[in-house]
Amino acid sequence: MNNYFQIAFDSLMKQKGRTILTMLAVAIGIASLVVMLAAGESMKQLVLKEIDVYGSDVVSVEVKVPGRGPTGSGADMATGINITTFKNSDVEAIAKLDNVAAYYSFVTSQEIIKYEGENATAIILGYGAQAPLVEKIDIAEGRFYTLDEENSLSSAIVLGSRIKEKLFGDNEAVGQNVYVRGKPFKVVGVLKERGQVFSFDIDSIVYLPTKTVQKKLLGTDYVLGAVIKAKDPTKLDELKDDVISLMRERHNIDDPDMDDFKVMTMVEAKEMTEVITNSITVLLAVLAAVSLIVGGVGITNIMYVSVTERIFEIGLRRSVGAKRKDILYQFLAEAGLLTFLGGVLGVILAVAITFLVYIIANSYGLNWPYYVPPSALIGSILFSVAVGLFFGVYPARKAADIDPIEALRRE
Repeated sequence: MNNYFQIAFDSLMKQKGRTILTMLAVAIGIASLVVMLAAGESMKQLVLKEIDVYGSDVVSVEVKVPGRGPTGSGADMATGINITTFKNSDVEAIAKLDNVAAYYSFVTSQEIIKYEGENATAIILGYGAQAPLVEKIDIAEGRFYTLDEENSLSSAIVLGSRIKEKLFGDNEAVGQNVYVRGKPFKVVGVLKERGQVFSFDIDSIVYLPTKTVQKKLLGTDYVLGAVIKAKDPTKLDELKDDVISLMRERHNIDDPDMDDFKVMTMVEAKEMTEVITNSITVLLAVLAAVSLIVGGVGITNIMYVSVTERIFEIGLRRSVGAKRKDILYQFLAEAGLLTFLGGVLGVILAVAITFLVYIIANSYGLNWPYYVPPSALIGSILFSVAVGLFFGVYPARKAADIDPIEALRRE
């Protein structure tokens, strides 16, 4: 077997230009495949990392358009549809369920924050005061507002790190008053820097008590959703069912298809995220694999040309005792070696491209993880060799079928 590969290697080296170009074509296909797999895995890790700010003992409730299925109403709300049926009283009723350890409701807005002539556009998150008990909220300076401050409609505000930097620079922010719609809000805390998730800059958000946002900024009494932490995580599904039953009772809903809310555990959210990201990764990988298969057709052509050019060599080898299978294995070895070397080059190229993407993404504040699945590296090389062998079979058989006497006569 080693002899076959040695002969194959020597043959490839005799046509260095053709070999390099073919390897490069294979390498580009393999690099595309690995980059797509790495991008899909990195995207999944990025999304799951954000979901991990919640524990596995959390249930979320969000509004949705009735009759639109279980997927929610993000697209509908983006077009201007407002669902106003999830009231503060609903949240308070949910909070009284037996298995609720902590909770918060939320609303959102976009406002301009002002301080001594400086302006910063911020995403307002109206969060309940118990939010740090439910999800991970890291405070760099000061503190989060309290339940008493929320219930008293306090004008306490917690700034994202980028908002703090824009308004205060290196100066102290805690204890100062900033202004939203001309109303003063006292800074009680500053968040740790977190960077971007896709196009969303997490450091450009500010937290205000939910009821404060409702009364002082929006003039509403409804929320977009609530997040609930269970006392007993082993009964999370029961808590979900209790929330659904309570909401349907309070909203007089008999038909589940007409729910104006959706309830999901964080376990379900993670599973759904993994299914979606895995599907996207597979789709991207298939598209990249198509280019490699197209390259395989090129390998067939190159190998067929090689067979035609080396008919006399084949005839000579047959005449001195080489068997049909020896010729077959020799050309298969050439195809396999060619695609193996191209695969290795492609993997090296993919690792470099993935690292470059990681550097560029993080330089723009996006917390893009650097991860290339080892299975993708090994699997891509094996796939490359498999493509080479598959598309190399036809020219290899053609070479093996050549009659040695006819081959010597052609020369």
